[in-house]
Amino acid sequence: MDAKMSFTRRTLALGLAAAALAGPALAQGALSPADQALVDKAATYLQGLTEARGRFVQTDAMGKSTQGTVYLKRPGRARFEYDAPSGMVVVADGAAVTVADSRLMTFNRYPLGSTPLSLFLARNIRLDRSVAITGVDRIPGGFVIVARDGARKTPGQLALTFQDSPMALTAWSVTDAQGRTTRVKLIGLERASGLDKALFTPRDPRRSRPASS
Repeated sequence: MDAKMSFTRRTLALGLAAAALAGPALAQGALSPADQALVDKAATYLQGLTEARGRFVQTDAMGKSTQGTVYLKRPGRARFEYDAPSGMVVVADGAAVTVADSRLMTFNRYPLGSTPLSLFLARNIRLDRSVAITGVDRIPGGFVIVARDGARKTPGQLALTFQDSPMALTAWSVTDAQGRTTRVKLIGLERASGLDKALFTPRDPRRSRPASS
């Protein structure tokens, strides 16, 4: 199995695997003024979310749910720490995204810029670069922004869900080329300060394996 396929299967739920969310897309200019205002509102919110922490519940395409704790520190840093019995930790350290699994003793590293995490973690949030907004849907108490990669290299889409009052990112979902959707719901995401830098330092579980006797 190649690294790209392994990465897709193991971390799709967090939106890390759909590196290029491509396909037929509406041009950014096709948005109505009202839709554009919501896109701008979302970008302003994400720009101001410099540090945050909360919980997440991930549901894959088969309906299986897992959960854990998320930490964000812009620009460039994030940590998704899955609850036991999972041994998985996903860390963005500003340059790369690493996926470590202490149960399977695996450690993989991918460029941050090749993952949708770069959309959340960029120093300057621009929802009109690299991605094409294909729709803005109103829902009770909020709205959903649907995006695909403007390069149109790989089918798929990313949907970001926001609530209006107070303004907050509450969920996202990734749909792959086969139409399989994985969802992440954020619970209690709140602004934070002074998050420990060690949270965003990748650790290779293979280096801590006890020596055999």
